[in-house]
Amino acid sequence: MGKNRLEAFSDGVIAIIITIMVLELKVPHGADWPALAPLLPVFLSYVLSFVYVGIYWNNHHHFYHATHRIDGRVLWANLHLLFWLSLIPFVTGWMGENHYAPLPVALYGGVLLMCAIAWWIMQQALLCLPGNRTRLAEALGGDFKGKLSPVIYLLAIALAWWHAWLAGALYLAVALMWLVPDKRIECLLREEETR
Repeated sequence: MGKNRLEAFSDGVIAIIITIMVLELKVPHGADWPALAPLLPVFLSYVLSFVYVGIYWNNHHHFYHATHRIDGRVLWANLHLLFWLSLIPFVTGWMGENHYAPLPVALYGGVLLMCAIAWWIMQQALLCLPGNRTRLAEALGGDFKGKLSPVIYLLAIALAWWHAWLAGALYLAVALMWLVPDKRIECLLREEETR
């Protein structure tokens, strides 16, 4: 089964997710700097979530570029990932509007955790297909960042009940860890181009 429609659909859904997030930024009624102050938590939440959605889009692009085949399992796994990504605007808005209260911060981490799990499920579905397994397994290696991220999310979710801003710092740390596109996939694709 070709992967072009899956990639195009995913790109469209991710673009809509970003659009929904930016619509949560309400225009202030004042025309001075103090009018912007109440928007700071909402804006910071938006920036963090924009980076996360961008990371998923970037890695999705790289991952599927290195993939030869997909099947129905992969389609459902990708939809599962898109479902969790589509909840990011809700938890982003809730966390920002409530100035990083414990429950919204914990739920934000829960959605990030589910996105990471959904990514792993999609990755495993792709690895089951002949033609993908060797290339992707070689590129992924031990997948240290993929294993460390859910652990940090769980820690941040627990920490959100005592120090919500520290939990937010952990979410930021994971985003910074993933900000650079996955070099393993890029190296694999570069090697194939030189062959």
